[in-house]
Amino acid sequence: MKVYIDTSPLTSGHKVRGVGFYTKELIKALEKDKGVLLVKSPKDADVIHYPFFDLFFLTLSPGRNKPTVVTVHDVIPLLYPKQYAPGFRGKAKFLIQKKRLQNVDAIITDSETSRKDIVRLLNIPQEKVFVTHLAPAEHFKQLKIGNWKLEIKNRYGLPERFVLYVGDVNDNKNVQGLVNAFAHLPEELRLVLVGKGFEESSLEAKSILELIKYKGLEAKTKVLGFIPDEDLVKIYNLASVVCLPSFYEGFGLPVLEAQRCGTPVVASKAQCLVEMSGDSAVFINPHDTKEMANALRSVLDNKTLRSRIVRAGLENAKSYSWGKTAKETIAIYNRLLSQ
Repeated sequence: MKVYIDTSPLTSGHKVRGVGFYTKELIKALEKDKGVLLVKSPKDADVIHYPFFDLFFLTLSPGRNKPTVVTVHDVIPLLYPKQYAPGFRGKAKFLIQKKRLQNVDAIITDSETSRKDIVRLLNIPQEKVFVTHLAPAEHFKQLKIGNWKLEIKNRYGLPERFVLYVGDVNDNKNVQGLVNAFAHLPEELRLVLVGKGFEESSLEAKSILELIKYKGLEAKTKVLGFIPDEDLVKIYNLASVVCLPSFYEGFGLPVLEAQRCGTPVVASKAQCLVEMSGDSAVFINPHDTKEMANALRSVLDNKTLRSRIVRAGLENAKSYSWGKTAKETIAIYNRLLSQ
């Protein structure tokens, strides 16, 4: 089977974001399958796959005479229209993109949560939308004790105990809620924020930094911004607990990255996070900062709870792999070719 995958996310600003990660890991996994040959031109392909879809930009070409698959990771901008105002041109392009998407042969998304939203908000027949879960990169794992611990602590100024957040700064991520919760936690504990979005001059990033200052938490908070993968796995291993306080997620990859590293997770009761975590995380109401603070304190101080969540997390993470994602993706390609 000859497959063409649009690699544009690997050469744009998406390179260091989730879309770039998905494209890179999917290509790597498909290359290991002997039944698939990745080609460099759509003309030579049996199947065309666009691993990225933008609601408000014309990322999808209009004419295709080959079976076409498009990955739509989520439709968060449609769920949070005030935070993602597209403007007049964006609205016009959305209508074009929506029509083009309705004409493709299959849509892949990251979770059942996103699948339901795509069907509902983009008017796509549900039989055309398939779920293939993401997975952590292979290097996310528990690390043996070694000199790397002191080296990483010194390089990034990390404390002995800290709560770790990895992700973007968009409003749906609820980083402000985590900062507010942190005001209720012990004085010696620290909050470490990782993500490229913290380095940018967006309104969301500024509001988070202003809230940290307003709450008097500057000495308790470490904003690291973008961290290369080889260091990020070490920071996950050092973290006392990882928190994903999101109001909504299309897929919560940091949950699985943390679990692979043997780090306990506190996550919001967002439908997607419950779907992918089962009973392997401590769940909280993202609107209740005191509940969030109490859950973090419980995981930090209750050794029995902590051990149970770590074991369950390690087991849960085994269910996700890029080999599995690739096989499920190939099954969708085959389905289209057989039709």
